[in-house]
Amino acid sequence: MTIRLDHIVLWVSDPIRSTRFYEEVLGLEPLRLEEFRAGGVPFPSVRVSGETIIDLMPATMAEALSSAPGTEGSAGHPVNHLCLSFSRDGYEALQARLEERGIAIPVTMKDSFGARGHAPETFYFADPDGNVIEARYYD
Repeated sequence: MTIRLDHIVLWVSDPIRSTRFYEEVLGLEPLRLEEFRAGGVPFPSVRVSGETIIDLMPATMAEALSSAPGTEGSAGHPVNHLCLSFSRDGYEALQARLEERGIAIPVTMKDSFGARGHAPETFYFADPDGNVIEARYYD
């Protein structure tokens, strides 16, 4: 089974300034910056590798994201959640293991944007310390 890091979400005060920093200082490619400036997407990202990105989420979105069932109190930390990308079989196996252990999957989403484009399905759950983890697969 192969598990890959898909993306990390960082809370930032100014996504455009942060995108410039990650581009100019770290040499990372900006993604969706013009769409963000135009109001078409809620945040820009930067590419770490062919499979991994960092989302630069406006800190002003923290309160709204902390209101999703199962995520109360999670938003506003320096890192909101980490996302792991699985094969579809690995994704389904993880889902089964979580259910077997009684670990809640409070949020499931369809067509979620990530490092490799749009994932057909994704779900969120928490580790024992309350850190939020997103699992996804790509076709």
